[in-house]
Amino acid sequence: MVALKLAIGNKNYSSWSMRPWLALRASNIPFEEIFIPLYTDNKADKERILNYSRAGKVPVLIDGDVTVWDSLAIIEYVAERFPDARLWPDERAARAHARSVCAEMHSGFLPLRNECGMNLHRPVRAVTLSADAQANVARVEEIWRDCRARHGATGPYLFGRFGAADAMYAPVVHRFRTYAVEVTPETRAYMETMMALPAFQQWTKEGLAETLVIEKFENV
Repeated sequence: MVALKLAIGNKNYSSWSMRPWLALRASNIPFEEIFIPLYTDNKADKERILNYSRAGKVPVLIDGDVTVWDSLAIIEYVAERFPDARLWPDERAARAHARSVCAEMHSGFLPLRNECGMNLHRPVRAVTLSADAQANVARVEEIWRDCRARHGATGPYLFGRFGAADAMYAPVVHRFRTYAVEVTPETRAYMETMMALPAFQQWTKEGLAETLVIEKFENV
């Protein structure tokens, strides 16, 4: 019997749902996936979300009588619940570094989010980014380059092996690809590593198979 349940939104659009889903799937932690369509006029869908979390948003993790909402909180809980997954680096300084870049992703990069919304169906083409969004791109590249330089000797991910930081930045890989953002060879190499990850490929395939269109996200 699967103990964990994860309520998520549309894989085509929901970057916040992707993060904990990827952390669980890539770590081979079993869970039941509960899909709730987002931004519909269906009151039943809205009530379903509220039944899982009074915050009214996904993702939501249910582990027996424990409910955890918010992507980063879920990843933190999963890391504590399943220490063998090693979602955080073993070494204290590296762990602090990983938590810092995850928190920065969680709370920042609003211009990039607003101008390059996640939409897997969108044809690949560039857009003119504002100066603030360009600064976001530069900062993401700086973070990835620094993580790889300091911690990447043991593997191809940000901190060597796949972990929480990779899950938190995974939707940015899709944004850079979809909006044909110009990046450095080092950034491209990391993007290719993520896109080759089986869990990343599964999310992408299932997102592309979705047919529900949310018009507000189709204008970019």
